[in-house]
Amino acid sequence: MKTEWDYTTLADAYLQRPDYADSAIDDLVKLAGVKAGDPVCDVGAGVAHLTLMLAARGFQVVAVEPNDAMRANGIKRTEALGNVRWHEGTGEHTGQPDHAYALVTFGSSFNVTDRPAALKETQRILKSRGWFACMWNHRDLDDPIQSRIEAIIREHVEGYGYGTRREDQTDVINASGLFGPVHRIEGKVLHQQGIEDCIEAWRSHATLQRQAGDRFTAVVEAIAAYLRGLGVDSIPIPYVTNLWAAQLKD
Repeated sequence: MKTEWDYTTLADAYLQRPDYADSAIDDLVKLAGVKAGDPVCDVGAGVAHLTLMLAARGFQVVAVEPNDAMRANGIKRTEALGNVRWHEGTGEHTGQPDHAYALVTFGSSFNVTDRPAALKETQRILKSRGWFACMWNHRDLDDPIQSRIEAIIREHVEGYGYGTRREDQTDVINASGLFGPVHRIEGKVLHQQGIEDCIEAWRSHATLQRQAGDRFTAVVEAIAAYLRGLGVDSIPIPYVTNLWAAQLKD
């Protein structure tokens, strides 16, 4: 499926991305009151990072992903699981039936949708009093290594910013008028990653790619030179999973 944001060339690199914090997902499950066997829709499922975590908790998961290459990787990673099905669709047009799901999640995907339209679509496919959740992993920029990487990026890309993926999502959720109070959940992840895998992960950074344009390769190579110059095989990368959740109004 063709979309405005094409992740085809990034699909394999996305396999190097970290999982979300287990504590954050557990807190969401507790908040939403969902139980093993409940139907859950993971929208913008990519290569199945969140899908796998939901499936491991026993939910019946439908993973919706528009990009063929991303979806193919996700299907491969979940092919042994009987509680995961894949569907081609977007956040605005999931292709799912009305009032079917107890929980609809957007893992690092809500920011690439028309958010009001995606919330309206979420309302359509949620059961009565079902839950919406969106989340991202944000690198801890206070970490010395991540701070230096950030400086390298800004040396190459003037005015670099993260767009809506680092924004507080409360206002856009509230503005829809569809959901009750917004709950904030955080959890920490320490992702140990090999230097070469880390460099490959930077090649999947779509936000950087869009803003750097024809400078993207040069930025990644500068990051690679810095990381290789550390003289270590791997580094710990601290992340914070930032999650927003809200219950559908009656």
